[in-house]
Amino acid sequence: MATRYIPTPIMHRAVEHGGLVFLGGIVADDKSLGMKGQTEQILAKLGTYLAQAGSDRSRVLAATIYVTDLGLKDEMNEAWVAWFGAENLPARATVGVAQLGKDTLLEVVVTAYVDNAR
Repeated sequence: MATRYIPTPIMHRAVEHGGLVFLGGIVADDKSLGMKGQTEQILAKLGTYLAQAGSDRSRVLAATIYVTDLGLKDEMNEAWVAWFGAENLPARATVGVAQLGKDTLLEVVVTAYVDNAR
């Protein structure tokens, strides 16, 4: 049976099943920020979502990041490595896309595992 967390009008931000938690559609709230700022804001939200699902950044297994400008990838990477730390970096793919919505520079999808002892 799946457990769903953080409902929105179109989805649940996190869905847990079989010891894994899937998080999707994470974007920054402040679209006036640059790539690094939007990445930092997304990662802060990710930390909150992971905690609500019984996980944390050290349990993130994989991430897919959709970006509208691959030329800004270094800014994203700076915030990414600072938040995860070198020891917790997940497997990752970064995909260039044409559009994510007005002024949205990136969107993150993550798979993590949960502590089954909770």
